[in-house]
Amino acid sequence: MSQNSKDPIAAHLQQSLAAFERATSDAPMLAAARAIAAAMTTALRAGNKVLIVGNGGSAGDAQHLAAEIVGRYKQERPGYAAIALTTDTSALTAIANDYGFEQVFARQVEGLGVRGDVLLALSTSGRSPNILAALRKARGRGLVTIGFTGSKGTAMGADCDHLLVAPSDDTPVVQQIHLAVGHGICDEIEQAMMRGASRK
Repeated sequence: MSQNSKDPIAAHLQQSLAAFERATSDAPMLAAARAIAAAMTTALRAGNKVLIVGNGGSAGDAQHLAAEIVGRYKQERPGYAAIALTTDTSALTAIANDYGFEQVFARQVEGLGVRGDVLLALSTSGRSPNILAALRKARGRGLVTIGFTGSKGTAMGADCDHLLVAPSDDTPVVQQIHLAVGHGICDEIEQAMMRGASRK
């Protein structure tokens, strides 16, 4: 028995490291990340907003990324418009009670989303019914649809203009890659927005 098999923490770190090494050389994933950053920057420059959804740990990541966009990532700059649709307990519980849990995000997209906005949907499995319903509602309203998923969730791409696939099927590792790539996207957005502001 190896030493790491006796140490779940070290084993998890090794698994994560291997997945991050795959991610750094995953050309399609990196290309998707750059395209996503560009799409979000275009929307924000036009005065539109980013709506972000996810369940469980991905709900936490949705809130984290929205905070990076509204507050700041690394640079002092104006706030940009981003809303995590995972935080309003009155809306979530009312919609779930009246329409079913599948509609908790779609109904908010219907009420808050306008053409030119972005919906960023996080689903490690790519199969969450409430995430897919939100993406479909967003498409119908003219939002740019972006999905983050894992290696088994590629079917989610049918409802996405841009799909980022983390090179893992282990939920915690997929979430770690999503957050790391999300940070990189926040950095690119911030730099691009600041470059644009300096030219005015």
